[in-house]
Amino acid sequence: MPNINTLHPLEIFKFENLMHMQRTILLLSAVFLLFSCSRNDQKSDAYGNFEATEIIVSAQVPGELISFNIEEGVLLEKEAVIGLIDTTDLSLNKKLLLQQKQTIGAQLQNIRSEIDVQQQQLKNNLVNQKRILNLFKEGAATQKQLDDINGLVDINKKQIAATHTRKEAILNQMKGIDVQVEQVNRKIEKCLLTNPEKGTVLVKYSEAGELAGIGKPLYKLADLERMKLKAYISGDQLAHISIGQEVEVMYDDNQKENKKINGVVEWISPTAEFTPKTIQTKEERVNLVYAVKVGVHNNREIKIGMPGEFNFTKN
Repeated sequence: MPNINTLHPLEIFKFENLMHMQRTILLLSAVFLLFSCSRNDQKSDAYGNFEATEIIVSAQVPGELISFNIEEGVLLEKEAVIGLIDTTDLSLNKKLLLQQKQTIGAQLQNIRSEIDVQQQQLKNNLVNQKRILNLFKEGAATQKQLDDINGLVDINKKQIAATHTRKEAILNQMKGIDVQVEQVNRKIEKCLLTNPEKGTVLVKYSEAGELAGIGKPLYKLADLERMKLKAYISGDQLAHISIGQEVEVMYDDNQKENKKINGVVEWISPTAEFTPKTIQTKEERVNLVYAVKVGVHNNREIKIGMPGEFNFTKN
């Protein structure tokens, strides 16, 4: 540092101005640092990670995947046709069942003809029974003649009843075949793969040409338009939050700043649990906490597993 006593008055003036500017810069830097530290020390009320409701869609019938037109990351609408499983075996099975029904139907026609004959016999025997009964009353017919005609009438009735039983059995067989045909039709319908819910394909497990089995996963689906932030709060925070409450949700925009969106509390766990090690809260991690889920509308920036936080009261 130069000796101020040896400097020219103009140089002393410049030196004092320089020192003043340096002190001003140091003061502003200190204020900025203090402001930044105070902002960084601000903590949210709860921390957690974003998640989405995931659905694993599986095959409901076995067979070869004739087509499977989806890709990971694609948004699928509900009931959208996405593929087809081979229906050859099911179609042949249905054809066989219909042939069996036709064969049984031919037997049914014979039974109906048999019933017509038996009813005509019964009608004739009833006429003879009435005639013999009148003759018996007049003494012109014997007891044996009356007993014989009564026996024939009883036999005719039993024959008709037995034939009707056979008819019902055949009808039941045909109904059973109809049920089997309906089952086959349902399986054929399930061969046409349709998307169950609107969502984005996260993982594709199968490709066209592979064999699908009952319960074999085909792809994983999630609704990424409506996400949930699962966070944890301490017991003394329960009084400040309720289901349906609007809260301020934040997630990383860059290393220093957060983005803020509105959220709604959709679920609060009724039981306490130990804080997960991956979660940072104001309390020590050994404390018991309650899980909370906050629903938010995703603007395509939030990803599954992304960290987030929220405040009970909007700033």
